Amino acid sequence: MDSRVSGLFGGCCRPAGCGAGGALRGRGGTAPGGGGSGSKAKKKNGRSRGGKANNPPYLPPEAEDGNIEYKLKLVNPSQYRFEHLVTQMKWRLQEGRGEAVYQIGVEDNGLLVGLSEEEMRASLKTLRRMAEKVGADITVLREREVDYDSDVPRKITEVLVRKVPDNQQFLDLRVAVLGNVDSGKSTLLGVLTQGELDNGRGRARLNLFRHLHEIQSGRTSSISFEILGFNSKGEVVNYSDSRTAEEICESSSKMITFIDLAGHHKYLKTTIFGLTSYCPDFAMLVVSANTGIAGTTREHLGLAMALKVPFFIVISKVDLCSKATVERTVKQLERILKQPGCNKLPLLVNSDDDAVTAAQQFAQSPNITPIFTLSSVSGENLDLLKVFLNILPPLTNSKEQEELMQQLTEFQVDEIYTVPEVGTVVGGTLSSGICREGENLVVGPTDDGKFLRLKVCSIQRNRSACRVLRAGQAATLALGPFDRSLLRKGMVMVSPEMNPTICSMFEAEIVLLFHATTFRKGFQVTVHVGNVRQTAIVEKIHGKDKLRTGEKAVVRFRFIKHPEYLKIGAKLLFREGVTKGIGHVTDLQAITTKENGLEESLGPGQLSF
Repeated sequence: MDSRVSGLFGGCCRPAGCGAGGALRGRGGTAPGGGGSGSKAKKKNGRSRGGKANNPPYLPPEAEDGNIEYKLKLVNPSQYRFEHLVTQMKWRLQEGRGEAVYQIGVEDNGLLVGLSEEEMRASLKTLRRMAEKVGADITVLREREVDYDSDVPRKITEVLVRKVPDNQQFLDLRVAVLGNVDSGKSTLLGVLTQGELDNGRGRARLNLFRHLHEIQSGRTSSISFEILGFNSKGEVVNYSDSRTAEEICESSSKMITFIDLAGHHKYLKTTIFGLTSYCPDFAMLVVSANTGIAGTTREHLGLAMALKVPFFIVISKVDLCSKATVERTVKQLERILKQPGCNKLPLLVNSDDDAVTAAQQFAQSPNITPIFTLSSVSGENLDLLKVFLNILPPLTNSKEQEELMQQLTEFQVDEIYTVPEVGTVVGGTLSSGICREGENLVVGPTDDGKFLRLKVCSIQRNRSACRVLRAGQAATLALGPFDRSLLRKGMVMVSPEMNPTICSMFEAEIVLLFHATTFRKGFQVTVHVGNVRQTAIVEKIHGKDKLRTGEKAVVRFRFIKHPEYLKIGAKLLFREGVTKGIGHVTDLQAITTKENGLEESLGPGQLSF
């Protein structure tokens, strides 16, 4: 945890040199941190110039794990070899949770050898046969010529292999959308998900708003979700052609769920709740080209960094201003990203090739920050963002996913609704385990620390029916006639065998990011831990009387209203006015099962099936 992030919240920004950070543009083993101009020099007429026998172009050596596979050639393999290759593809697809990338014409050590036109055609034919065998499709992402040590033109080809959708088992990535008010967040999502460009007056965003006052003011005040699908061939699947949400889910192999958050400062607590409780995989920071870094932009950037959410940047409204203004905004962003508190390497995306490289490098290295410049009105560079989202791999592999699914069921309650003829419905994310229709769970803690029994009547995921929910997936659960007044945001629904621990007092190791004076015992702050949001009092600061901006300490907090379900190691964020801090939970003063009245709450009088 780095106290230097405080510069993004309260202090002024110190320039750390400007200039484009295009070091990763192009292939051939360019390392992060190299000069941008050197990378461009290696590209000529779309060709990677490895050029000399004493300086062959390399990729990093092939990894045993992960979803990237190098293959020198796949020309007419024997039946035994073909079966082996199919098994290998299954493994790579499993590692990438339904996606794999094949580099054809590359040796296992990463040397870019390349293949002739005929060999490449035969290799792609074999790869297509392998994909058909495992129920997948292939898409050529890009081709490169390498003229290393050969007079004959030789190519390497990068191919995306993606499984055909099967029983709602699509890959689902959650992207939180951040940025200042009026930067064009909702309009961009409307254009991506509806398939129609905006008219310049916000028509595209109207379908995203949930309240009348949002339509009237044009400002998002609540959290809304929008979906964008990609099929097994990498084609966009959205609401165009009058598709329903169910049809999008059925025909998509990969789903991007956008979490549209509020940009205005008075809705900051809603934005923080969206970032902490919905567990986004990535964040998209939208910056208006004509206003640059203004309002809450710096604060949202600091929140993403504090919560360790990888982020990429979209500069919108480029149709409204001159090229010089766009370049000035890009330089302004690069300066902030390179400063000591961020230590990011900006990567400006200008072509499909850049978008493919950015997606792969972004997932592998936390320091890479892709920057897109686009317009929701003219559609300029919108396709580059779609290419990037199509290729963007998941952060967790299948092994981590399996381990989470082996644990007991734990579902975070983020939203509560009452639906006519359905009853009480809760929305949230399944943190661990598996949840099935008809399963009996307990929900709590209530204001007096009890857990109540309930039954999951039905499950909906991305607005379509679903029988089984797996760890990491977001969904809504119908609870039938369960009394809504007994529920609140911040509760958890867990398996009865879990014997959940709750607490009113806990300790956390914190860094005070910004505070105008001194932070002392008795100070009240709003604490965010996952889906928990409650006011807490500082009971004790270990080893110190007071804290100032940038200082670290272990602090004991006490919730003022009711106990909460927390876990040791959980990320914590607290705020009060301009005061902000981050940390993680180190110790819980747990209320035992007998104290919190679990047995009584599970008695016959409390059953709610």
